[in-house]
Amino acid sequence: MKRVEVVRTYLEMTERPKAEAGGGAYAWARVERLLECPVSFFRYLYAEVGRDYHWYDRLRWSDAEVRARLADPAVSFHVLSVGGAPAGYFELQQHRGGSVEIAYFGLLPEFIGRGLGRHLLREATSAAWALEPSRVWLHTCTLDGPAALPNYLARGFRPFKTETYVAELPDQ
Repeated sequence: MKRVEVVRTYLEMTERPKAEAGGGAYAWARVERLLECPVSFFRYLYAEVGRDYHWYDRLRWSDAEVRARLADPAVSFHVLSVGGAPAGYFELQQHRGGSVEIAYFGLLPEFIGRGLGRHLLREATSAAWALEPSRVWLHTCTLDGPAALPNYLARGFRPFKTETYVAELPDQ
């Protein structure tokens, strides 16, 4: 294991964004809320989207823990597909106090670099604001892809807190 210093940045949006130009340019990409997500599909998306970014926490979850998360009425799970193939996902969580967190967000490696991250974030933000929250928030860190933070900033999110921690990562 190697120890790496990581900076986590929390970002928020306190007003619904204005419609962004080019939002309809992705008619070939579809985002759908999954009302019944199989545990195996959840595991696949989490593992493959997070593989390069050191997403490990949920890999240890039991099937019962995954089912409980997906059954939680405060959580919704949304999948991006391109040509019928899964391309990415986001997970929203409603919190007490009226906020909605974009808890997980990302693309499968094969779909990175096509502008789909911008599209998926617009969709995630729209779905979050449809829940009528007081604010929408998320966090990213220096382990995420280099386009993550610029994408969040370009879509209207603003930093409100940073923290530094040490992560133990497997040797590769």
